[in-house]
Amino acid sequence: MANIVIIGAGSLVFSSRLTADILTWPALEDSSFTLVDVDEDRLGYSEQIVQRIFREGNYTRASVRATMDRREALKGADYVIVSILVGGYEAIEKEIDIPAKYGIDQCIGDTLTPGGIMRCLRTLPVMNDIVRDVMEICPKAHVLNYTNPMGMLSWGVLDDQPELSYVGLCHSVQGTAEEWTKRLDIPMDEVNYQCSGINHQAWFTRFEHNGKDLLPRIRELALKPEIWYGDTTRMEYVKHFGHPVTESSGHVSEYNWWFRKNPESIARYCQDNYSEWNGGSGFIKKLYERPDWKDEMARMAAWEEPVDLERSNEYGSAIINAIETGVPTVIYGNVKNRGYIDNLPEDSLVEVPVLVDKNGMHPVRTGALPAHLAAINRVQLNVQELAVRAVQTGDPEYVFQAMALDPLTAMSCTLDEIRAMTRELLEAHRPWVGCLTSELADKPLVYREAPPESVEKHIDPAAANKVD
Repeated sequence: MANIVIIGAGSLVFSSRLTADILTWPALEDSSFTLVDVDEDRLGYSEQIVQRIFREGNYTRASVRATMDRREALKGADYVIVSILVGGYEAIEKEIDIPAKYGIDQCIGDTLTPGGIMRCLRTLPVMNDIVRDVMEICPKAHVLNYTNPMGMLSWGVLDDQPELSYVGLCHSVQGTAEEWTKRLDIPMDEVNYQCSGINHQAWFTRFEHNGKDLLPRIRELALKPEIWYGDTTRMEYVKHFGHPVTESSGHVSEYNWWFRKNPESIARYCQDNYSEWNGGSGFIKKLYERPDWKDEMARMAAWEEPVDLERSNEYGSAIINAIETGVPTVIYGNVKNRGYIDNLPEDSLVEVPVLVDKNGMHPVRTGALPAHLAAINRVQLNVQELAVRAVQTGDPEYVFQAMALDPLTAMSCTLDEIRAMTRELLEAHRPWVGCLTSELADKPLVYREAPPESVEKHIDPAAANKVD
């Protein structure tokens, strides 16, 4: 019997989706689930929904309990699945709206950009508390994290607990592969591919069918209007850089300087008439502002809105089945770079194939990425590292530095504006960034006023560049 703890089980859909997935494997039909959340109402609904899954799927040997006591829940855990949101909609609203005042237009903001940086500051301390409890209470448990910003959180967690059995999971690799097989009209199980890079920006460097290289065909399809308009910025990446990239165009549009420059470029590359994930401004707020969540969870518990009992393409259940049965599988996961990608920094977080078997999870070396793709990844990794260092040191100056190196922010603002925005964001997030609060109160961010605008009144132009 697998003992599975789901932390953040009060999510609207995610915990029920994972539970249904896990139970589809014959070897896991007797699994024991422990649901944990900080919101008692959500937790209660989640337990009802899981019990309903048991009945609808006739899973008579499975069991579930719910608790708000995380440490109690971890006793005897074999697997700990984490999917949490710290600060809720209130924090998300602030991290989207405040940068907007400075001209920074975000779509999703949960990976890079001011939104992703602030989400790291709120979430990494909580993640570290969770994994420290795991190492104390159930040190042999495998931690499967589904929480964003995946790269930053995984980096910080594994810095803190390098011996932890951990993988960061996303659906972007398998989801993107499935999209391309549909466009190519090829069965998914007949495709051989390799993908590596970083979370939400991993690259398909091989995509084959019966030994035939499909990348040339993919490059042709990327230019077709019916595909381009529904997946704009990702198709621009294929067109200019030659390789498909993971995640949605909404995500991709934020990680660079090219697409969200002004209203005209946003209208061209980030319109959401054809796809809600294409990059529309403030999409994340629409996604998380759910005042009717109680009604929806109640309907799910009553099976008025049933959970699909068919297995999804999420990797979590396949990992648990492989470890429990010894039948190996390959997934894509986020791990520390221990030479798995030659030309990305050692100790940075990378997304690579991972072989899973009875002995656990084993990342696979993929070699070097094409140089230009590695360069694009390194832009993100610079920001990720600085955000993690901010949490580790409690120094808000690292927050400013991360913001200053973020491509979307740097494209939109001067350094003075970025510093002012950073101060405003940190002040607005005081309830959730305890790791930095005392620093803010006692040692404000260093701020040096720029020289006066009327330079001629203060400096002789002829002498401006002379040094005594």
